[in-house]
Amino acid sequence: MRIAKTFLIALAGTAAVAFSPISALAASCGNSAAGFEAWVQQFKQEAAGQGVSRSVLDKAFANVRYNTATIRADRGQKSFKLSFEQFMQKRGGQAIISRGKGMKKSNAALFARIEQRYGVPAGPLIAIWGMETGFGSFLGKEHTLSAVSTLAYDCRRSDYFTDQLYAALQLVARGDLSTTARGAAHGEIGQTQFLPRNVVKFGVDGDGNGHVDLVGSRADALASTANFLRGHGWRPGAGYQPGEPNFGALQGWNAATVYQRAIAYIGAQIDGE
Repeated sequence: MRIAKTFLIALAGTAAVAFSPISALAASCGNSAAGFEAWVQQFKQEAAGQGVSRSVLDKAFANVRYNTATIRADRGQKSFKLSFEQFMQKRGGQAIISRGKGMKKSNAALFARIEQRYGVPAGPLIAIWGMETGFGSFLGKEHTLSAVSTLAYDCRRSDYFTDQLYAALQLVARGDLSTTARGAAHGEIGQTQFLPRNVVKFGVDGDGNGHVDLVGSRADALASTANFLRGHGWRPGAGYQPGEPNFGALQGWNAATVYQRAIAYIGAQIDGE
């Protein structure tokens, strides 16, 4: 039996309630498409028993399908095994630096506001933005709710992605995630690719329109990324190169050392360090 956690799920309208897990068997995981539809029905019953609105569940799962592309991507992550030089070449590091300098200038007021509020300079934010989605030009093509549901069902990391699925349902309920949204293979959302739980924890309304829209609003995406780094120990004014205080916050963004080094290097070139 999976040990369920206490979640906060927004119900109809803007109301939100905290709910505790019921004493019931969790939906059974599986390693092929064969049991997915049955799992969805089990999960919906479990989630409804924990306080998730039936209307939210029906809306969220209306177009959910087992996503083989997500499973294929989950089993084949190889780029993080590259050397730093190979990784930079594969990710177009020099192009990100060149274009990133222009992005810093053209969005100077936005980056100044973000740094004043969160203490994070433009460089590492632009590095993340550029590496994750080419500055918002490609957010991914997989149906987000299908991707997260598939990984919640898959036995390899079922508990972790079940939590992500509950977070995605919370975003659907509050109007911050479209049920037709598409993103990266693991359900990452928006211009800097947040998993749903991180949207719930660190997502902020950077443009002041009352919603956290990491897809359509670069202000929201970049402010949320800065808030994530601050939440992982970022200290205003401290360095972020390997061995410096803020490098640990970059480690919170991605567990791969080569990715952390790339953020630090690209960020420093853009910030002029």
